[in-house]
Amino acid sequence: MYSIDARGRSCPEPVLMTKKVLDENKYEEFKIMVDTHVAVENITRFAEGNGYNVRIEEKEDYEILIRK
Repeated sequence: MYSIDARGRSCPEPVLMTKKVLDENKYEEFKIMVDTHVAVENITRFAEGNGYNVRIEEKEDYEILIRK
């Protein structure tokens, strides 16, 4: 599975990184790792608003799984 590490990055950068992958449309499913709840909310809102399914796993940080 393709993954993006956006931990330590401030918004809107994690959203822009997510947008880039979605625009490339290469992956059926990918994971983005973030370390703030704000990034989780923003990425979730963005992905769901564009028709993607989102699942969040809270571990040491957050893993957001996005799929078509």
